[in-house]
Amino acid sequence: MRNLAWIFLTGVAMAQAPSQPPAFQQVGTMSQLMVNIIYPASDAIFYIDRKPPSTQAEWAALSNQALMLAESGNLLMMPGRARDQGNWIKQSKLMIDAAAAAFKAARAKNIEGIRAVSDALNESCIACHRSNRADYPKRKQ
Repeated sequence: MRNLAWIFLTGVAMAQAPSQPPAFQQVGTMSQLMVNIIYPASDAIFYIDRKPPSTQAEWAALSNQALMLAESGNLLMMPGRARDQGNWIKQSKLMIDAAAAAFKAARAKNIEGIRAVSDALNESCIACHRSNRADYPKRKQ
């Protein structure tokens, strides 16, 4: 009986102990994240009509790209990456929402659903780049 009481009290104490937020380790730069993960994953959605998926493997690959893009929005909001808690977070969430819809459409093999979210995804990218890249858009002089 004493052992059960000890286990119970230990569990209660542990449950009440303040938890530390997880320590994140950034590996790549923002540029590497964009160029190596976000751009290729978003291109799979933007350019869906170049070669629409027709096999189970192609649909699975598209689904994986959309999932990678949606989860990349979470990477953009990590401490140390998020440039602010206002527009940066809002724009990252827009990307997540559009990519999550593309993920759902790809899992359902719904090409029209993917086409439908392409514009929302593009708008989220443009809004973020306008706010955070001094050279966007590159203008011909």
